[in-house]
Parts: sequence; C-alpha cells; structure tokens
Amino acid sequence: MKRFFKYSFNWLLFLILCIGLSGCVTTTRLPVQTISPWEEIELSSDDNPLDIAFVDKERGFLVGANRLILETLDGGATWQERTLDLPSEENFRLMSIDFNGEEGWIVGQPNLIMHSEDAGKNWIRLSLGNKLPGNPYLITNLEEGSAELATTAGAVYRTEDGGKNWEGRVAEAAGGVRDLRRRNDGTYVSVSSLGNFFVTLDSDDQAWQSHQRASSKRVQTLGFQPNGQLWMLSRGAEIRLNNHPGDYESWSKPIIPLVNGYNYMDMAWDPNGGIWAGGGNGTLLFSKDGGESWEKDPVGYATPTNFIRIIFLENSSNDSPKGFVLGERGHVLRWVG
Repeated sequence: MKRFFKYSFNWLLFLILCIGLSGCVTTTRLPVQTISPWEEIELSSDDNPLDIAFVDKERGFLVGANRLILETLDGGATWQERTLDLPSEENFRLMSIDFNGEEGWIVGQPNLIMHSEDAGKNWIRLSLGNKLPGNPYLITNLEEGSAELATTAGAVYRTEDGGKNWEGRVAEAAGGVRDLRRRNDGTYVSVSSLGNFFVTLDSDDQAWQSHQRASSKRVQTLGFQPNGQLWMLSRGAEIRLNNHPGDYESWSKPIIPLVNGYNYMDMAWDPNGGIWAGGGNGTLLFSKDGGESWEKDPVGYATPTNFIRIIFLENSSNDSPKGFVLGERGHVLRWVG
C-alpha cells in the first residue's frame, strides 16, 4: 500500500510539473553546433572585462574591473595593456566605454568619468561633483561634445559641452538598479536592484515608468531586440520576448532552452539574426529560428567561465561585423562569423 501511495504521489508530481511547463521550450539536453562562429582570445589579465568599444575598424578598447583597460589595433584579435592617469591608491571598476569617431568616454565606479578627443591616446578625468545620485553605470556618446550618462540610481544626465556641465534628463531617479540598457533612440530599460520589477524611460519621457515582472521569478536583466521590443531573462533560466511594440506588459510564454542549474546573464542578436544567450558555467546557446529551437556552442562550453555580457557592435559597413562574449576571470570570445 505504501508503495502504491508513493507511486501515485510521484505520478501526480510529474503531472503538475508537466502542466506548469506547458507552452515552454525546455530540455536537459541540446545538440552541439558542429562549427562555432567564436574563437577564444587570450588576454594578459584575469580581471573581469565589462565593456568594449571601437574607434574604427581596427582600433578599440576593452575596460573592466581593477582599472582594466586594454587596446587592440587589429580588430580585437590581440589586446595590449594600457594605463590611465589615476591615483594609485584608488581602485576603479571601469563599467562603460563608448566612442564616436575619435571622441571617447569612460565611466567607472566610484564616481569616475574620463574623456578623450584623440582616439584614446590621452584621457582627462572630469569632475562630476558630490551630489550625483548613485555611481556612473553607462555612458553613450551622442555627437561631438555631447554624451549621456546613466547611474546606478537611474539618474540620467546629458552634456553638450564635452563634460564641463551636465543637465538632468529625468525629474527623479529610478532607485537602485541591477542592470540598465539604452537604445539608440534614447529609450532606457532598467531592472530594479532586487529584480522584482523593471522600469522604462521612453525617449520623450521625463520620468521612469514602473512595470511588473512577467512571472513570480525575479528578473535578471532586460534588453532590446533588433525590432525595438524587449527581451527578459529571469531566474530559472527563463527567456521571454515582448509581444507587442510599446506594450511592456505583454510577454511570451517562458522559453527554457536548457535546465542545467545556471541562469542566463545576457542575450543578443548577431548580424545574421541569430539569438545568443549566455550564462553560468560556460553556457552559450544559439537559436536560428527566433527561439523555437536551440543548440550549444562548443567553444563556449569549453571555456571555464561565467559569461556575463554578449556584445555585437553596430557597423555601418557590414564588411567586418564585430561581436564579443565577455566572461569572468579574463575570458573573452571573439566573433569570427
């Protein structure tokens, strides 16, 4: 009798699980791509890389933790260490870098912003004052002398004079943020520090708009699809896609490509329209059909790291698209197509 009840309980549990996952794309095993479009590149540092930007087709910079700044002169195939003129007793986390022609910006934590007008040969530290809400998180180079700065408190500032003066774009900050992204049209999306809701700031808004998460699971991060709609990564390795433009409450059913105990940390679309999702323990997945089916990337799974960012850089001439997957402890993959 005990065996009967135990069997019945297990069968009931299985049925509940099946119902709960109905509509999801989920599996514990995935096929492996035969050929990978990525190659691992060797860095001279094991500090965590956090962002990459290019001056032109060949020259670019990578920044990260512990004042990490590296330069490439061959499109990202090799990288050399560079230094910034900063006090030796200060240990900065360089969060974001962006270029528009030879003009470049770097922001870091705590309270750091640097500006270059000669393609990164020289960097000047600018003053942000003592009343900045939060720490610098994201910098966007708009046009000559103009840039937009967003902080960990959701404050957004803009300069039109090369960083001498900054004007607030929003009336109030959004509070603590886990992650924050900006689209080219000036629209922002940010996840709260606890992942229990997210906020948006449309290009013509002066205040953040709050939105509920799509499920009870906490949000890891959000970003923009190529069509401008959102994507969402949640705990439990869930992926959701925003269904309707401008409707931030409409989401697809959860897509769970792989159940391996690791969450996804970032997602991006490559130049060919494929979707990439990266996460813990070398998880790097690829979908060529809009998320209906997925494959493992062999180079990613051979890399002993947690992938934290996937970056595809816009290129007006599609002759040399650039993409990078940034992992912890100095691991970086480079897109070779």
